[in-house]
Amino acid sequence: MQDTQTSEKQPSGKINFGKVDPKLLEILACPLTKTVLRYDEAAGELISDKAKLAFPVRDGIPIMLVEEARPLDEG
Repeated sequence: MQDTQTSEKQPSGKINFGKVDPKLLEILACPLTKTVLRYDEAAGELISDKAKLAFPVRDGIPIMLVEEARPLDEG
């Protein structure tokens, strides 16, 4: 049944950050500084320490738009 398939895709109803392919992480760089990014799997973000930005990952897809990034200097 279709309900079973849906529950398998999102078993707990939580936001699905998804895992980023390790090979993709090897080639991605910060769009501002062109430096290496650090993956924070728990937060679902790619971190640019130099730019002090956190880029979101949605369904395993890194969103590498500066407009979508969260500043790390908050708080």
